[in-house]
Amino acid sequence: MRKHLLYVIAAIALVMASCTEEIDTSARYVFKEETITSYLSKHEQYSEYYRLLGEVMVSNISETNVRQLLSARGHYTIFAPTNDAIQEYLDSLVTQGLIPEASWDAFPNEHKRDSIAHVIVFNSIIDSGDDYSEYQISNFPQQNSTSKSVEFPLPNMNDRKLIVQYTDQPDSLLVNDCLIDVINRDILCINGVIHSMHNVISPSNNTMDYLLKKYIEDENSGFVVSAKIVHACGLFGELSKNRDEAYEDLFQRGTKIPKKNNDDENGSAQIFYTPEHRYYGFTFFAETDEFWTQAIGKEVKDITLEDVMDYLAGQGVYPELKRDDDYTSEDNLLYQFITYHLLPERLPANKLVYHYNEKGYDINRKVPSVAVMEFYTTMGKRRLLKIFESKESEGVYLNRFPNLDNDRRGTYQELSCDPEKEGIAIGEPNLEGENNIRNGIIYPINKLLYYSDDTRNNLQKQRIRWSVPSMWPEFMNNDIRCSEITDDRHKNVYIPTDQEYKYLEDVDISKDTRFNYWTGRGNGWQNMQGDEMSIRGLLECTMRLPPVPRRGTYELRFAIQCGGNMRGMVQFYWGSNKSKLAAMGIPIDLRQSADNKLHTKNGDVPSDIGYEPDTDDDEYNIEVDKRLRNNGFMKGCNQYCAGGPGTASMMRASNICVRRIIIRETMDPDETYYIKFKTVMDDDTRFFYMDYMEYCAKDVYDNPEKPEDIW
Repeated sequence: MRKHLLYVIAAIALVMASCTEEIDTSARYVFKEETITSYLSKHEQYSEYYRLLGEVMVSNISETNVRQLLSARGHYTIFAPTNDAIQEYLDSLVTQGLIPEASWDAFPNEHKRDSIAHVIVFNSIIDSGDDYSEYQISNFPQQNSTSKSVEFPLPNMNDRKLIVQYTDQPDSLLVNDCLIDVINRDILCINGVIHSMHNVISPSNNTMDYLLKKYIEDENSGFVVSAKIVHACGLFGELSKNRDEAYEDLFQRGTKIPKKNNDDENGSAQIFYTPEHRYYGFTFFAETDEFWTQAIGKEVKDITLEDVMDYLAGQGVYPELKRDDDYTSEDNLLYQFITYHLLPERLPANKLVYHYNEKGYDINRKVPSVAVMEFYTTMGKRRLLKIFESKESEGVYLNRFPNLDNDRRGTYQELSCDPEKEGIAIGEPNLEGENNIRNGIIYPINKLLYYSDDTRNNLQKQRIRWSVPSMWPEFMNNDIRCSEITDDRHKNVYIPTDQEYKYLEDVDISKDTRFNYWTGRGNGWQNMQGDEMSIRGLLECTMRLPPVPRRGTYELRFAIQCGGNMRGMVQFYWGSNKSKLAAMGIPIDLRQSADNKLHTKNGDVPSDIGYEPDTDDDEYNIEVDKRLRNNGFMKGCNQYCAGGPGTASMMRASNICVRRIIIRETMDPDETYYIKFKTVMDDDTRFFYMDYMEYCAKDVYDNPEKPEDIW
């Protein structure tokens, strides 16, 4: 695939103009066979844009301008602003006081003029490379059932993912709140497609700290109080982070950090590609000013931090914490309150929960089927935040605990939800203009969010299942986890060893480890959400685990698609002292599947663990489950398909989808636990596989009244 273009200098902050122009829908343009540049050159309404394409260079080290790029073969999607759109954009710069008059000659220096030209050009182009088609309206990413906004999978030339916004009017389609012309859209050219725009696309290059500062200054922003709390707790510095510039420099030089890794599996010489960037990102679930004014009984401008703490104390929030003015202390009530609202990863609306191959899910219709949930670790003191969606919830919720139809012959859909367990509905984020920041998203909520005793109790009373890559913010912030882009560069990902660069903060990777990841899209693998880790070499890795909700005895389970003769054997270690982790049991042989066979290079070896397929007799099935547990095994979950979306068979019915019970220990929510795996085979062609993990409290797996469900 054509290499994605190098990053450019950060553009200055810009405010989008309103997009309310009425459109004549009486005719549509019929395309001619010509290149993008030849089409633009023949239409006067794009003359300003055409001129800018010739002035802006592809990168700061290239002698090729963007106009030349768009005259060559390729698959480009062009959101071309008209002359009127560009003039309106210059007018907006006058309003902001950035230039004295709406003219290209009015810029104070050439650098600022060039920056604005970059904004217009680089944000208007998506290069699909050699492996993808351009984006015609018919193949724009589709909205899901709960959000009208969705990101394009591929970024634009400014390395930003543009947002499609659907409205109730079929012809009113927006990209980053800019209206696409109803007539002049889907203009097909030899090397791409042009969509005529009534506004310049210019997402803000600002970060979350900048946006929250603006919110504090604007009494009508809707988030004044929440923004003040974040500022008082000293979090603006962290929220200003956007990109790891040290990694950026090393990757571009291509010396210490390899840009790809050739891995030989059965002589296939598979290539895995190193991420081009190491971005930071944040998600903020923020109570609105409307909530605070109703809760406290004051106008926004009159609400103080002391008012907030008094209200929290009155609601019984974290009574053990200090109520002094040292707001940056982890022992402070306000600090622990607000950090539970923040995640160190940027989660767009269509990825708050991941839908792919859960039971009954139609990837084309995108309508929720069975209950799906994610568990993330918050900033500050590490605590669990549950994000949940089901068909019945009609939206995505925080810390929702419904009554599910989870019997053996059930549907895993909501039967009901007790009012005190309904959770907090996540509102639609404002992504217009300056709100569309580079490093995060703010979601409005209208109920008080905190890590209550009820939340912790409810978390302990359920099985906590998470896809392994969800533990690492870097996988979300850099579009690695379950990427929808299916070229080799995005499907096959190599994470550098610590010796090369510590890319994953929560993972220690030895120099002899090849840490590989497959998104698995389109492969039909029998994995939760389709993806898998494939870690190879004479491997040794240590990972920080998510926290548990309450002190108690938990099983830690490790789920795999096992049985392949190229799988390896590893020893697991666990504990709270990362430098002195204890070995847990005997080594686990990943070649052992549930079909009573050990798959080796020399053939299959009998190895009975007590597996039998489910029958119509549930009492007998329960006995088989007990037999498997006695040997440290469990069948796969019944929540996900044994294959890609729409597969009829579930993981539970697959004899290669198994769960291993690797520890059963007392754990404390105030402790940080680690797990290490180390190969015990002197063969660096074998690999260690990871899919998902589970915490399960003793009250769930050893409950005499209500046994753990099969889901």
